Amino acid sequence: RTMFGIGMKERDAAEVTVPHTDLASFTALVRYLLTDQFDLGEEGGRAQRALDLRELAQMYQVPRLELLCAQALQESVAPATAVPLLEAAHTMGDGRLLAQCRRYVADHAAEVRSSGGVEQLRDFGVAKGLLGDALDQVAE
Repeated sequence: RTMFGIGMKERDAAEVTVPHTDLASFTALVRYLLTDQFDLGEEGGRAQRALDLRELAQMYQVPRLELLCAQALQESVAPATAVPLLEAAHTMGDGRLLAQCRRYVADHAAEVRSSGGVEQLRDFGVAKGLLGDALDQVAE
């Protein structure tokens, strides 16, 4: 209750609904606000948690947390995460992460292709196959 200031409808609500996030990401935001500890959880979902937490940091205007998430995203570029992060960077307009992912995909095409990263694309439709073919050609 004390997290939300005077004049906000959430202040007196019995339950607070935060759209476009999950409980773990919101809990990480609250933990950061209360303890100044940045924790993305287990290794497997760190990139997605950093994306979700960065969105919350932007929404609630927590610039330092936003920067920590951006740094974590840059550190999490790997064969399995490069293409989904490329897509997310494009959507968010994050030029630095976009350039890093593009370089990574170009330099590690075979690993990215074999990791299944291309199959994780959501928005490019037919381009999945074309991008997969291009990665195969770059790898050769």
